[in-house]
Amino acid sequence: QVQLVESGGGLVQAGGSLRLSCAFSGRPFVNYGLGWFRQAPGKEREFVSAINWSGGSTDYADSVKGRFTISRDNAKNTVFLQMNTLRPEDTAVYYCAARWAPLTTALMSTAEAYGYWGQGTQVTVSS
Repeated sequence: QVQLVESGGGLVQAGGSLRLSCAFSGRPFVNYGLGWFRQAPGKEREFVSAINWSGGSTDYADSVKGRFTISRDNAKNTVFLQMNTLRPEDTAVYYCAARWAPLTTALMSTAEAYGYWGQGTQVTVSS
């Protein structure tokens, strides 16, 4: 059974940075594509970023492109989301998600494509 545990959220001023981590366990990490999603109060869950099994293919929502960077460490079974130049509109609960996708560069930006989810970590950006 795949388990995902996010960490690294918190309160930061606008313009600041945070680095989210997501620890993966339960199956061979390299067989899974990973994604980050977020959900603000009163809004639907939205795609933030995705990365394929090797880290060689990545995708970003337009709203975070150039500010956020996704990466993974396959030796440590962990995926990261480096968030720079944070804005108040980035305030949300951030979720890590995984989908079985070995040896593919294909990336998915829809929540339905992911079968495993973490519990989320709160990110609050003050103005």
